[in-house]
Amino acid sequence: MVGQRIVKAAPAGAALFLALACMGATASSSLPGQQPPAGSEAAQAAALLYVCNQDGASITVIDAVKLEVVQQISLQELGFGANAKPHHVVVEPDGSFWYVTLIGENRILKFARDNRLIGQAQFEVPGLLALRADRHELYVGRSMSAVNPPMRIGLIDTNDMSIDEVDVFFPRPHALDLRPQGDFVYSASLGVNQMGSLNTETQKFGLINVEGPTHALAHSAMAPDGGTLVITTHSNKVMLFDLAEPALPKLAVALDVADQPWSPVFTPDGRYVYVPNNASNDVTVVDMRTRTVTTTIEHTRFAQPYGSAISPDGRYVFVSNNSIRATHTGHEGHAAGAAQPAAAPGNGSVSVIDVATNAVVKVIDVGRGPTGLGIRRPAR
Repeated sequence: MVGQRIVKAAPAGAALFLALACMGATASSSLPGQQPPAGSEAAQAAALLYVCNQDGASITVIDAVKLEVVQQISLQELGFGANAKPHHVVVEPDGSFWYVTLIGENRILKFARDNRLIGQAQFEVPGLLALRADRHELYVGRSMSAVNPPMRIGLIDTNDMSIDEVDVFFPRPHALDLRPQGDFVYSASLGVNQMGSLNTETQKFGLINVEGPTHALAHSAMAPDGGTLVITTHSNKVMLFDLAEPALPKLAVALDVADQPWSPVFTPDGRYVYVPNNASNDVTVVDMRTRTVTTTIEHTRFAQPYGSAISPDGRYVFVSNNSIRATHTGHEGHAAGAAQPAAAPGNGSVSVIDVATNAVVKVIDVGRGPTGLGIRRPAR
């Protein structure tokens, strides 16, 4: 079948955008005592982690090497509401632009390297993002919070933020990923055991059925070589799909893990996948050579672990903690004697895992209800 494209829409709110773009240069404020300011040459060259504070209408920017907060971007200062709900971030490979979905505003925003708002598109309850930078294409899924969204994903031209919608033929398309080769986009359903492959050249859409009870195919991660797609499910599985035939993903193995595996991430060499478990407050590590679970990382500050990202050098895995509560009191998984400060009142946090040891080496307070994470590579 061929994915039907809906008529292209113009960028949302041209007049509003002009006003917001002008505000963008001053609306992002640096936190007291944090240097360098995010607009400086040094900050613009750094490897950065962008953290969506979904309950706080803000985005925290963290230096991914120094492990320090460098900026807090207030969406309310940019003219959006307290219920804007920033959810997921992707970044251009060269760091020139980055994009964030706002569930509460039905928008996808485009920011420049210096964090100025420069564009936006309108899309009903946007969720996850997948970027094909070489063709200026940004794919958009639907938020998990949407009970009955359109059975379509979005396709944005990042040059002008105009948007198409492409049919996927199943309800609640949420999980979303792109092969590094750029040839196929994958979407999966929260409502039924179906996923689909979209050929980015021909727009041919392949529908794939997944066996078993209702899984709720929630989140995904793509292997660096494009050979395996990992999907986590609300049936507490981590599913590994072989992509030898990219149009027809084939389930190779389904691993049992802890409660509600969430947003997985591959290490840059493709050897391991780290999976935050949202309901059991721990992180599963999967060895992709043996296709087995090797360890479960626990820590006192894990609290509804949600999003994940990995530093460009592969040294650290970052995991957002959506809640401030912490339940584990046993093995803490951090270096002996390492001080772990209590969470700031009302704030979530980002846990930093050292890949070499699987120890939590730092916990960084961010805003309220952090969800999706995005990484910017350092400028060369």
